[in-house]
Order: sequence, then structure tokens, then C-alpha cells
Amino acid sequence: MPNIKSAIKRVKTTEKAHSQNIAQKNEMRTAVKRAMTAKTNNAENVESLISNAVKHVDKASKKNLIHTNKAARVKSQLMTK
Repeated sequence: MPNIKSAIKRVKTTEKAHSQNIAQKNEMRTAVKRAMTAKTNNAENVESLISNAVKHVDKASKKNLIHTNKAARVKSQLMTK
């Protein structure tokens, strides 16, 4: 544990940001997984699930949680599947 006050603050803020980033990535992954399974099961709300997944992917890409090429690849897979 750091002794300097600013370093202590930095540790707290990085832990908070890390937990928020992980939560947002998990939301994105579950949205993509729900959309993929809905497409294979021919559910009736596929369009809304796909748009929700694309929204989560775009947000994660904008905040640099995932690479832009990965975001494009995931969105392409959602559209073609």
C-alpha cells in the first residue's frame, strides 16, 4: 500500500475504474450472447436484442474497452448470423 496521499487516491480511483470497466464489458458480453442465442432459437424479439447488443458493443469500443476491429467483427457476426 502506498504511503503518499496522492498515490492512495490513485489506487482508489483505478480500482473504481477497473470495476466499472469490467462491469461494462460483462454487460456487453451478455448482450451479445443473448442476441446470438436468440437468433439460433428464432425468438420473436431478435431485432431488439441485436440493437441492444450493437449499442453495448459501440459503447465498449468508444471507451477503448475493446479494440475497434473487434467491435466491427462482433457487429458483423451479429448481422450475418
